Amino acid sequence: MDKINEALKYYFYKRKGILDYINKNNDLKAEDIIENAEELSILEYKITALQVAQEN
Repeated sequence: MDKINEALKYYFYKRKGILDYINKNNDLKAEDIIENAEELSILEYKITALQVAQEN
């Protein structure tokens, strides 16, 4: 259970970093937005999977 919590903390930290980067930059190119959105999507999938595992 501790490993799941540690992984969740890490992924939440990474998600916050990506969201902060996107929200604080006004001159992002489409490629930057797409690349960060893909990374964010992967993180959200991992977070969801870990939360489900934590409940079980």
